[in-house]
Amino acid sequence: MNSVAARASFSFSRDDLSQLARDVLQHAATIGASSCEVDVVEDFGQSVSVRQGDVETIEYSKDKSVGVTVYLGQQRGHASTTDFSPRALRETVEKALTIARFTAADDCAGLADPALLCTQFPDLDLFHPWALSVEEAIEMAKVCEAAALAVDARVKNSEGANVATQQSHFIYANSNGFLHGFPTSNHSVSCSVIASEQDKMQRDYWYSAARSAADLDAAEAVGHRAGERSVRRLGGRQVDTVDVPVIFEAPIASSLLGHFVGAVSGGSLYRKSSFLLDSLGKTIFASRVNIHDTPELRRGFGSSPFDNEGVRTQRRTVVNQGVLNGYFLGSYSARKLGMQTTGNAGGSHNLLIDSTGDSLEGLLKTMGRGLLVTELLGMGVNQVTGDYSRGAAGFWVEGGQIAYPVEEIAIAGTLQEMFKGIVGVGTDTIVRGARQCGSIMIDHMTVGGA
Repeated sequence: MNSVAARASFSFSRDDLSQLARDVLQHAATIGASSCEVDVVEDFGQSVSVRQGDVETIEYSKDKSVGVTVYLGQQRGHASTTDFSPRALRETVEKALTIARFTAADDCAGLADPALLCTQFPDLDLFHPWALSVEEAIEMAKVCEAAALAVDARVKNSEGANVATQQSHFIYANSNGFLHGFPTSNHSVSCSVIASEQDKMQRDYWYSAARSAADLDAAEAVGHRAGERSVRRLGGRQVDTVDVPVIFEAPIASSLLGHFVGAVSGGSLYRKSSFLLDSLGKTIFASRVNIHDTPELRRGFGSSPFDNEGVRTQRRTVVNQGVLNGYFLGSYSARKLGMQTTGNAGGSHNLLIDSTGDSLEGLLKTMGRGLLVTELLGMGVNQVTGDYSRGAAGFWVEGGQIAYPVEEIAIAGTLQEMFKGIVGVGTDTIVRGARQCGSIMIDHMTVGGA
């Protein structure tokens, strides 16, 4: 990254943030903290929304913060501030230390093992500023919405189109000598429209997101996709309760990865609030399933050479042929479990599931008869038991082809059975987040009227 460009983009340079972090660490040591860690963050963004061809909102955001964690032995205190003045930083450190004095000692508290800290910092191509004027953003949003409304005469209303850009940079430092950070960018284009026919209305949306504006789908393409998706849902029906195969369309299939990560993350495991307790080395998915945590992915939404504690990250195959090879642990949860951190303080990085080589059309043909889910509603997922029951909408499939849209239905099962029942993973991966996968087909679930 060009340092001159970064300085022009932010109010504070990387050197400024680094000095603030050093000042915090020094003051913490001066007033008696045994160790300290600090996050210094600055970000800003712009968002423009258009509805029915008129500008609805123009928003600017600009934030900065310092978060300080101090330790007195194994007593921990945390405080934060948005004021970067020397006095405010000193007071924040002192407040954190005061909190630590009144906190019970925790034998698992403390900084990450110095031997595990990151020492190499490759450029992962995460920062692509977008010099987008408000006028240009408005025009893009108008083009996006117009494309959606032009898809079909039945697309009669709009919830709007949005164009957003955001930039951020940070420094993480601790008293074991770690000090590093980097800038990132996030950009998006989205559209949501409403189709109607015979007094029935259906809403759907589409969006594109990327680190670089060059990787975004064209605004017109985003709008066109949103319009198509709303129209194809018209004429939705309910279905009788039946046990059939279910395909989760790619945009929502990543939610299944989210449930998996939550169940094998340190906090859930040491609190014993997971349906996958004591699963290490056991088969928890179908044998065709391979899942990788890939922090080194260029332009990835979850990419970083180190985690939230400065521990170096590493590519891992967390599920190999259905077998769970590893958890997602930070230092604290690892100590609680008697294990070593996996470099996942802060969560998973870029989580990728291998395709089984099937297109969505191929999965539909394999399924024959069943349900293609394109939208999930409600939060009926129990992370402790694995019970899964959610409202849904999508399409009924007969003879391997989409027959008609369905609505006001529910799908139910258990995540344990769903994971082991994965028949195929599609090639239709959509890259717009840190969890990437194609459509996922599960051998059976209960489907019925909501």
